[in-house]
Amino acid sequence: MLRGNDSLITGEMLAKYYELNKKKKEIELEMNELKDVFQSYFNNLVGRDTKGEITVSGFKLQRQIRKSEKFHEEETVKRLEELQLNDLIQVIKKPDDSKIKAALELGLLKGNQLEGCIVTTHSPAISVKPVTPR
Repeated sequence: MLRGNDSLITGEMLAKYYELNKKKKEIELEMNELKDVFQSYFNNLVGRDTKGEITVSGFKLQRQIRKSEKFHEEETVKRLEELQLNDLIQVIKKPDDSKIKAALELGLLKGNQLEGCIVTTHSPAISVKPVTPR
């Protein structure tokens, strides 16, 4: 196994990474197509939002149905206000990025006025592409 700066990047490694990444994308696409076929099969067999199971050639195919519930924000807030249960409503204050950028462009706000407010994050990403000669 290679470690940090002890390793040497070789053309072989880059080629292998490139090919594996290409295969990964092809495999994910093919798997998604198969999942769509399976979903369609179960929709026709047992109906939408219904779990199902079949066994074919020694393989068991199962569809699980996960249920999640969320409150419709606008309706729930309105109802809670009508019921005078304001303590059950969150008030979230957060900066509006697009409005701040517009205010900076229009000169209504100066960059130095937000000094110490900007958080910069970095996330590394690897990309390997073949170089085509010109």
